[in-house]
Amino acid sequence: PHPPYAVEEPFYSQIDPASIPERTPTPDGASGAWDAYPSLMKGIYDGQQMQGWSEQRLRELRRTYYGMCARVDHQFGMVLEALKEAGMYDDTLVFFFSDHGDFTGDYGLVEKTQNTFQDCLTRVPLLVKPPAGTPVAPRVSDALVELIDFPATVYALTGIEAGYDHFGRSLLPLLAGETDSHRDAVFCEGGRRRGERQCMELESKAQPGFLYWPRLRHQMGEGPEHTKAAMCRTAEHKYVKRFYEQDELYDLRADPRETRNLIDDPAYGDVLGSLKERMLHWYMETSDVVPHETDMRR
Repeated sequence: PHPPYAVEEPFYSQIDPASIPERTPTPDGASGAWDAYPSLMKGIYDGQQMQGWSEQRLRELRRTYYGMCARVDHQFGMVLEALKEAGMYDDTLVFFFSDHGDFTGDYGLVEKTQNTFQDCLTRVPLLVKPPAGTPVAPRVSDALVELIDFPATVYALTGIEAGYDHFGRSLLPLLAGETDSHRDAVFCEGGRRRGERQCMELESKAQPGFLYWPRLRHQMGEGPEHTKAAMCRTAEHKYVKRFYEQDELYDLRADPRETRNLIDDPAYGDVLGSLKERMLHWYMETSDVVPHETDMRR
């Protein structure tokens, strides 16, 4: 779901307030804690003007958001019921996922960004129901996967030849229980280089007072806030390379909320070097793809 945050009954009351996870705390501006985060986050925080919100009000916002998710679940259930009524459910391959998450109060923010990669934005649900007859070991898996694995799985299950180079990996071995791992690392990219006006969302013609203005006002400028950035995440660590700002490094085991940027910590030098090497390998593997069809121009 996207802002504005609002949901009707019965979905609102389906959410038990006591079960709502605690949010990631707002960085302490007085101590300079925002300096460790990407400047876009601080810019959005200033623009959204939620500094006076109480914890109770923020929890109410999160409850509303979960209610919105409950409504989506209900609506998706209606689709599945329609498939069953039509006699098509058993033969249908079902994927359920999101393109991004939402801050929903984490770090004192709402909405999303395009070039920061906190887990609340990038770690989205992925549910798969294969057609009958497909080997499957029903369970919840912690394996690292990417959304590009969705079409790769469709290709593998249907026998479709993609006809182009792609870097998705079929999830069929994971679904069948043949393995509990899928990738050693996953990657995200976002933001832009300076001068890439086509990436500024200028067509939105957003003005102050618009719901997304706190973010868009920075995307439309040439400051460092909308810098191009890339993330490499393993099960234990997350590294973010940023063009015009300091990089980021988080120990996800010790700091799952990503509140301590360890990029300058010498104790993590080996970890940082390994993640940089992994990101370089990924860029070399996935860039400069040659088309399959010969261009016959003379």
